[in-house]
Amino acid sequence: MSEEILSMKGITKVYPNGVVANKDMDFSLRKGEIHALAGENGAGKSTLMKILFGMEQPEEGDIYINGQKVIIPSPSAAIKYGIGMVHQHFMLVPSLTVAENMVLGIEPKKRAFIDFEKAVSITEELSEKYNLNVDPRAKVEDLPVGKKQKTEILKALLRGADILILDEPTAVLTPQETKELFSELIRFKEMGHTIIFISHKLKEVKQICDRITIMRNGRSMGVHNIADVSEEDISRLMVGRDVILKVDKQKSKPKDAVLNVNNLNYVNELGKKVISDVKFSVRKGEILGIAGVEGNGQRELIEIITGLRKYHMGKVMINGKDIKNLSIKDIRNLNTSHIPEDRMIYGVAGEGSISENLISDRYDKPEFNGKLFLNKAKLKDLSNKLVSEYKIKCSSADQSVGMLSGGNIQKVVVAREFSSEPELLVADQPTRGIDVGATEFIRNRIVEMRDKGAAVLLVSADLNEVMELSDSLIVMYGGEIVAYFEDASKITENELGKYMLGIKKQSQEEVRRAFYA
Repeated sequence: MSEEILSMKGITKVYPNGVVANKDMDFSLRKGEIHALAGENGAGKSTLMKILFGMEQPEEGDIYINGQKVIIPSPSAAIKYGIGMVHQHFMLVPSLTVAENMVLGIEPKKRAFIDFEKAVSITEELSEKYNLNVDPRAKVEDLPVGKKQKTEILKALLRGADILILDEPTAVLTPQETKELFSELIRFKEMGHTIIFISHKLKEVKQICDRITIMRNGRSMGVHNIADVSEEDISRLMVGRDVILKVDKQKSKPKDAVLNVNNLNYVNELGKKVISDVKFSVRKGEILGIAGVEGNGQRELIEIITGLRKYHMGKVMINGKDIKNLSIKDIRNLNTSHIPEDRMIYGVAGEGSISENLISDRYDKPEFNGKLFLNKAKLKDLSNKLVSEYKIKCSSADQSVGMLSGGNIQKVVVAREFSSEPELLVADQPTRGIDVGATEFIRNRIVEMRDKGAAVLLVSADLNEVMELSDSLIVMYGGEIVAYFEDASKITENELGKYMLGIKKQSQEEVRRAFYA
């Protein structure tokens, strides 16, 4: 049995609003293992890791590294103790090169200036040592997401990380990139590094990890050898009930098109064409999925459809109405709902209450708005009903939405958008970074929306999700639609990954079938 190199004992963290994030929590690591940390959103995983990385301080409990009690007051102190963290949202400076990002804060100097060539040399040596191939001279903003992740990992390793915390490391990777990452993690393990693997993808947890600590409501539900527990066992311990991991849905019966996108082109602020002659439709009673590595035009496409971004070339029609000159509110008034990719920027007002966020799209409707004042009783009843129906974990609907876990914030967004009974639902990364219980709930609700006749446009970096939920599927690469599958159930993850990476491309005739004009 490997030696224990880190131990967190009796960790308790209570936030000023009274929320108990961790309660008498124990967590330990053995040298050279990949250790999964799993739990629902709000279970306390993030808080525990923030404590370990010095971003938060516990009210009670102790941390031991190699048997010695330590205090970790800051991330810089954590780094000195050999603890590195790769966040789900990368902490890189896009305008700098890989080499410049690598040495940020520890720059090699030549006379009074940064020695760029030395930074390149350092990056190349480390890249070769760990088999993480990156171009030191490339600008980060030009890198695909997999290379950005490698840069983040190398940054942590350069600073001496023996323990590496990886937060949802495969959330935006293709199957091929995930396979490559896993090979690299096994190499790290063989070199003596220890990895904390935080993920909601239980299939991957089973594939790569040695042990797992499962959390629920701030407490440990036990530590298990990964070989001794199934995905269903892990789900049950996380959620407290059986979770159905497969989406159960009937074959779709699509009707008329609600959304028509025709010959859409878009050139961004830098003069780069990011959407090229995109053409497709979404019909009532259908879920059309969009698969693709992030950065291939999906974000711009969704922002155009929902009014967050203006366009000049091509046509977007919702229920027969051209949206080119419409405001976001005008588009929503066409019975369109939008679950945005970034829930904190576009999904909620973090300072507002749960109730205020839930009614923000309808407070001006006649049924809630009297001649002089809002009908507060009606709005309160609606908020309480949605909190209950969508199982939002909170003290009350008056609680600040910013104090909720990520999964519960997502439920607030989903509750608001679904309860407006849209004809067109645009769902962008609807379950990103949330646990299996919340994921199951949201996926089932999306299928319910389809069955009620809504047209659903789904964008997801989770291939399992986009393949299971979608009735038909398009793949974007380099701003183009490079593949269309009328029946999403007939494509494999590996095959889909080839189109996403640009290795394969369908003919224009095959792709053209995506458009039902």
